[in-house]
Formats: sequence, C-alpha cells, structure tokens
Amino acid sequence: MAQHEHVRVAVIGSGFGGLGAAVRLRREGVTDFLVLERAGSVGGTWRDNSYPGCACDVPSHLYSFSFAPNPDWPRTFSGQQHIRAYLEHVADTFGLRPHLRLDHEVTVMRWDNDELHWVIETANGSTITADAVVSATGPLSDPKLPDIPGLAAFPGKVFHSAQWDHDYDLSGKRVAVIGTGASAIQIVPEIQPKAGRLTLFQRTPPWVMPRMDRAISGAEKWLHRALPFTATARRGLLWGIRELQVGAFTKHPNQLGLVESIAKSNMARAVKDPALRAKLTPSYRIGCKRILLSNAYYPALAQPNVDVVDSGLSEVRGSTLVGSDGSETEADVIILGTGFHVTDMPIASRVVGADGITLAESWKDEMQALRGATAAGFPNWMTIIGPNTGLGNSSMILMIESQLNYMADYLRQLDVLGGRAALDARPSAVGAWNRRVQDRMKRTVWNTGGCTSWYLDANGRNTTVWPGTTAEFRRATRSVDLGEYEVIRPPVTHSTAQAVTEEAAR
Repeated sequence: MAQHEHVRVAVIGSGFGGLGAAVRLRREGVTDFLVLERAGSVGGTWRDNSYPGCACDVPSHLYSFSFAPNPDWPRTFSGQQHIRAYLEHVADTFGLRPHLRLDHEVTVMRWDNDELHWVIETANGSTITADAVVSATGPLSDPKLPDIPGLAAFPGKVFHSAQWDHDYDLSGKRVAVIGTGASAIQIVPEIQPKAGRLTLFQRTPPWVMPRMDRAISGAEKWLHRALPFTATARRGLLWGIRELQVGAFTKHPNQLGLVESIAKSNMARAVKDPALRAKLTPSYRIGCKRILLSNAYYPALAQPNVDVVDSGLSEVRGSTLVGSDGSETEADVIILGTGFHVTDMPIASRVVGADGITLAESWKDEMQALRGATAAGFPNWMTIIGPNTGLGNSSMILMIESQLNYMADYLRQLDVLGGRAALDARPSAVGAWNRRVQDRMKRTVWNTGGCTSWYLDANGRNTTVWPGTTAEFRRATRSVDLGEYEVIRPPVTHSTAQAVTEEAAR
C-alpha cells in the first residue's frame, strides 16, 4: 500500500549535501524530516563511483565536515572506499538512520498553492508532503552518455565510469576509454597493465599536476585524536592556502603561467616521445578546465600498449571505433568517462513550481538561484550545490556548510513569521544576484582561458563555478534577507473570510 506522510522538511539525496542537511536540521532542533534516497545506501557520488583508482583530489582533512572531523584518514588524498565509509559513519554517529528512506526515488514534486506544501511522489508508490524541500541531489549524480552514431549497436561491452561493471574482466581486452576528465585519468593507470591494448580518445588534453599523496602516519593520527585542535589547524592551513590561490583564478589568470610550467615538467618527466607530448599539451590557460592531479597518468600513456587518439570519437561501426581524424581502432569494450548532467540536471524536470512549470523550464535559458539556493516561483524549495556554487581549487564541503547556514536561517525565518507561510525568492533579487555573479565571472580564467568545459552551459555561460573565495560565499549566505523574498500566506477562501468576520464581530 502507498505510504502517506507529512514532514516539515524533505531532503532529497544522501550524499555530502543531504547528510549535511540532515545533521544541521537535528542540530537546529528539527527532527520532523525525511531523507529520500533513490539507491539502497547513502553516499551519493561516492557510492556510485566505484571505478578502479577512484579517489578525491582534495586533501582528506579538508574534504570532510568541520563538525565531523576524522582523525583516522589513511592518506592525505583518500580513496572512494574511505570517503564512502566516512559518510556511513556520519549517518550512524548523528542518528540519521531513522530519517532515511532508501530506495525512494523521487519521480515528481509539486508545490500546492492552497496547502502551502510540497507533494512528493516516489517510484515505489509513496506520497509524502513537506512544508519545505532541500534538494541535495548534486551535479555529479546523473551520468552523461554521448550521442555517438553507432554506439548503441556496438557488439562489445559499454559502461560509464559511474556505472562500473566489476564483473567484466578487462584482462587482455582491447579497451577504449572515451574522455580525459577526472575519472579517466584515474581509470587509465589502473587498467592499463591488464588491457591487451588501450586506446584513449581525447578531445581536449587536461592539465595534470603532480599528486602530493602519501600515507598519513600513525603518529599523526594519534596526535589528531589526542589533540583535536591539531586537526582543526591542519584543516585551516589547507583552507588558507587555497583561499590565497583564488585571485589567480578569478582576477589575474596570467599569474597561472608558473603553474603551467610545473604541469609541463610533470609531463616531461614521464613522456619522452615528442609526438605524444605534443598531443598531451593543452593549448588553453591552466585552470580554464578542471586541473587534475596524478603521478600515474602520464607514465601509463607512455606504455607500449597505449594509443592516444587526440581527435575524439566520431562514430562506431560494429567493433570499429572511428576517430574524428578518420583513424580506426578495434575494441572489445568501451568505457565512457564522459561526465555528468551538470547544467541540465534531470532532477529539475521533476520539480513543478507555483505556476505549474518545471524548474527545467524555468532554467531553460540559464540556471540561476538566489545565493545559489532558491529559485523564483518555487516557494520553500532550496538546493545544495546550486548554480554558481562550484569550486575550481578547493573543497566543496566548505560551500555545502555555507549553504546549510542559509538553510537553517531560512527555516528560522519561517518560524518567526508564524502560522502557515512560505518564502518565494523575488525574481528581481534572483536577477540582481545572478548579474553580480556573471559580471564577476567575465575576467575569470573559466571565461577567458580559451577552453570549453563542463562549467559552461549550452549557451556558453558559466552557471557552475563561484567566482570568489569560500569566505566571501560564507558571508553571503550567513543569513536570509527577507527583503529578497515574497512572504506567501494561504489563499483566503469565502469560508475563511466569513470566519474572520464573525470572530471580529465577537
């Protein structure tokens, strides 16, 4: 039988954003909430991405919640299995299990103008109503599959990096990897020794910096457990270094030339073939696309069983893969490292606002949200890691925690208003915020660096990255300005008006 529940807050997703929201709600004294998760366990992208070599490119002590430090990180840059275990630990430590509704994929959520609440339907037949919704599905949750002619008819194995087939044995196989993003540069070194032949289809070469990774010693772990302030200091140092780098990305891209020299030296040490080095050398300013970290990527590409096709994949003819340059490669398996739906998140088509239009329709020209959190026409709805909240050089956990501050004050404001009420971002406020962000974006490396990246939407606008420091964003999201919102009350019906009149007469 279908379940029917009403809660004050429904959180969608149980990755860092969703679990962080759940913890913050409990700390604010809000216990009437549910976390709806489409999968059978928590973890978000760190649950889904289990490909060989999957790891984080942000230091462990910075890629964790400030309110849930982990003194036992095994490495300075932790792997997927350790990050996923950390999120499971957070769910247990903060008593989130009773609030979780696993295997509850949201199919649609509609705003009810009369009742001032959201009606949420899930794939398993449940219907849940909520006064407010916190969407924490994340931009790296829905794999993007390329539209390549003939791909569907490929007779071999095909899977995306975020949907890794661990039962398929790559040993001795002719493997084609499509893409050169963060996932691909971790996958290639792991599978290269097993593959009979590995062909990497590269549209654009990435800038790859050395990965300063090492095991964290037992003494360090003991120190962080015994004296927690040392872990806090370590986190603060990692944060501070990255804050000092922001200016080069957002105001003075020409200062990144020195960083390019380091990246070129990193390549030259491993790749001796001038022709291969030429293929792997980017023609755009470092930082324009995401800077990648690896000590193993270039050495793997230099191995005799690896080929790099630097024109991308244009067509699949049976088991023959045709590059844009006309080259042909035979393959047994295709691994798609083609990224995610970031600027066209599928969840947006499932959110129906006050005017009966979806968030996807509202954002058809450009994603924009007030302070990265709320959208006009979608009352009491907010998102974590919304438009222009991404980072190019630091930890997204910092941005998530800032948005949790905003979420907490949003709910406080509703309490202060009293009764049944909703807040809807004014279009003028959303527009003003977006204009300020886009004006600052004009001189950043992401807009001037000479590349095309997943930071940009179909219209070439950068609706993904925050053009400032994390400290600036924290100040901007410290509290809700009611002047930026319209306060909505339930519609006055005839019976309501009559009751009010009679009460006034008495």
